[in-house]
Amino acid sequence: MDRYPTVAEVNDAARRLVSRFPGTGRLHRIGTSRAGRPLLMLSVGHGPRHILVVARPHSDEPVGGATALALASLLVHGATGTGNRLSGAHQRHPSPATDLTRVTWDIVLCLDPDGAALSEGIEEATARPAPTLESYYGTAFRPVAAEQPEWAPIEGRQLPESQALFDVIEEFHPVLQCSLHSVDAGGTWIQSTRHLPGLAAPFETSARHLGIPVQHGTYDALYWENPSPGIHVLPPPDSTARLAAGSENIARSTWCAPQRYGGSTVIVEVPLWATARAASLSPHPGPAPALRALSARVRDTGAQVTAVFDKARDFLPPARDDARVRVLEWMADDLYDLVADSWHPLTHQTPTPHGVTTAQISALDVVARRQPLRAAGLLLRLLRTATDPAAPALHHTLNALFTTWCTDFHDSLHLHWVPVAHQVRHQTHTVLAAAESALAGH
Repeated sequence: MDRYPTVAEVNDAARRLVSRFPGTGRLHRIGTSRAGRPLLMLSVGHGPRHILVVARPHSDEPVGGATALALASLLVHGATGTGNRLSGAHQRHPSPATDLTRVTWDIVLCLDPDGAALSEGIEEATARPAPTLESYYGTAFRPVAAEQPEWAPIEGRQLPESQALFDVIEEFHPVLQCSLHSVDAGGTWIQSTRHLPGLAAPFETSARHLGIPVQHGTYDALYWENPSPGIHVLPPPDSTARLAAGSENIARSTWCAPQRYGGSTVIVEVPLWATARAASLSPHPGPAPALRALSARVRDTGAQVTAVFDKARDFLPPARDDARVRVLEWMADDLYDLVADSWHPLTHQTPTPHGVTTAQISALDVVARRQPLRAAGLLLRLLRTATDPAAPALHHTLNALFTTWCTDFHDSLHLHWVPVAHQVRHQTHTVLAAAESALAGH
């Protein structure tokens, strides 16, 4: 496997799998997206206990579709005694998680097909022997928070994609939900709604075997409990850290829905590009100045993208008609400040923060760099197709910034591409380990 499959390729592969193993796999349509695209779920097994897997919840994170297919293939080949394609071994004695007489795996193949359509070309752009950040950010699309199916309920918006997932959870009461995510740069980590004691060791072993650094500290769970390396647990409802972790309304998200039935959710993040700094526990020599510099970086580079956007607003499509413009308006409005302000308290600790590691600063460095690059990539695409006479000059100006920022990002953090096959293997191994741990404790 040397590239990510498209949504259409994932759906076609799932149909072929069901056709080949009709007694083991079933393909269901669980809903319809806002734009009328089907939401498909592949179920494998006939057991009474359910494990739910959600692929492509974010449209700029394409690894989930490949992992969904690898996982389904492993399960059906193990159940039919034909071996599994992940390890090449025969599975004569199924584990609790792979015993399809006791467990049913429900795999949502793509939760956001509309967003994925706006990331068209991302699979080919990252299929080169040495993909570049320019090719990734130049094709990736990530909607505003209120249009992300997992997050929209937190924002008070109920999307049909969100409702379809809630309906599946309500119908099957999964012991575990695994949400398949990827991060543009850094290391691998897990976010969980409940601590699963049996997950840490296989997670770390898989990452080490595949040469993927475990991320120590992450912006996504900046103030969450951290019981073992790379694993972060959602704070309890009364914790003051919940606001810093994302929102006081996070309990409304699809992640927390399985808790109503005694289940839990694990979010598995794997990097497209890795940096050794993600795993460095050495104390950072100057965390306070570094944090102030990162805050300034995200504000300053965000302002430069916004300045170009402001000059193009009059000839770009209205935001109500174009999801890409909605993202640019959202980011220009206050997102850069929100990101910079989120780690502001760390710069004012008394005494000056001394326990901050290189890995933690590296994680925030990635965030500071990614936000303006996401916006610049979207705006460059809009300018490329705009017919206004001012568009070429604006494109030239922004493209120069975009190229410089990508190069500096890559070189400063010494990034290296993680092969797609390694991303998929690690995510698959982690999902299976999470399932084993959840079943053992349920």
